[in-house]
Amino acid sequence: EPRSPCCCLAWTLLIGTMNSLLFLLNLLLMFVIFTVVLLPTIVVVYFGFQCHSQVLHSSARYCKSVLDDNSSSALIILGFVIMSPLLVVAMAIYCSLARRLQLLVCFQPYSLALYKGAPCWARGCSSRLKAWV
Repeated sequence: EPRSPCCCLAWTLLIGTMNSLLFLLNLLLMFVIFTVVLLPTIVVVYFGFQCHSQVLHSSARYCKSVLDDNSSSALIILGFVIMSPLLVVAMAIYCSLARRLQLLVCFQPYSLALYKGAPCWARGCSSRLKAWV
């Protein structure tokens, strides 16, 4: 049966807040995973750009003694080459973790705000309910 307008508004705000928090949790989880997995690429490209004379040309000791323009260019190219497989690894880790934690199943439809009925987390979700097969 339909809810009253005041109750409908309250449920809409609750469901919207819950869905927004779940979205932010997914975004934070994705950011952490991608940052950790892509850290080698970030470091290699950073040092390549930092020591190249046409970009930043740092006055650090390791830039003068170890890295010249050719080796800095090699680091930049290496960093961008290893980025592609690491992106695939990061996405696989995120998808595996999201599936294991069932993060995508927790989003609630706004139809719960219009009609009376308990949300999935209140009535106990079926174990057969999955976001993907």
